[in-house]
Amino acid sequence: MIGILFLAGGLVAQEGKRTWNFDSDGPGAIARGFKGETGDWKVIADQTAPSQPNALAQSAKNSGSTFNLTLVDGTAYKDLELSVKMKALAGKEDQGGGLVWRAKDAKNYYVVRYNPLEDNYRFYKVEKGKRIELQSADIKLGQGWHTLTVSMKGDRIECLLDGKKLIEAKDSTFGEAGKIGLWTKADAQSHFDVLTVSGK
Repeated sequence: MIGILFLAGGLVAQEGKRTWNFDSDGPGAIARGFKGETGDWKVIADQTAPSQPNALAQSAKNSGSTFNLTLVDGTAYKDLELSVKMKALAGKEDQGGGLVWRAKDAKNYYVVRYNPLEDNYRFYKVEKGKRIELQSADIKLGQGWHTLTVSMKGDRIECLLDGKKLIEAKDSTFGEAGKIGLWTKADAQSHFDVLTVSGK
């Protein structure tokens, strides 16, 4: 029998896997267990959300050098599989967003993001607040929800978009367990839903 535990904040725990769907969070505030480091992160009602009725939105319109970031308290993963569903809504300088993992703090972490303005999927490390591109893949997708997935074991990373592997890389900058989170840049306004992680 599969054990499923429903927790506060739309968090579902199942056989070592944790999923946040934001559906039991009240709209108008950040999701429980999430810390908004930069940007304006709030749960909102979204009739198109994969898990209805809510999604987590980033709605700030910041400058081009700003990384909008929310980290999930109480998470510490080294080897993991991480995924989220994302919908890009707006942004003149930037659009889209992505996943953060092995975060030491708000200035040191890995991130993979999809940008529909640039039609690319990129893997970066942010070290001491400076973003360094490690690998990139060109891809053009339609509007709507897309699934970003990353798996990392040791120093090996694979990044998928809508189930298609686009990036394979190796990096050992952040070798310890760290927090997971969500990310956009500048004025990229996006919705996120069904954030799922497994690993240790």
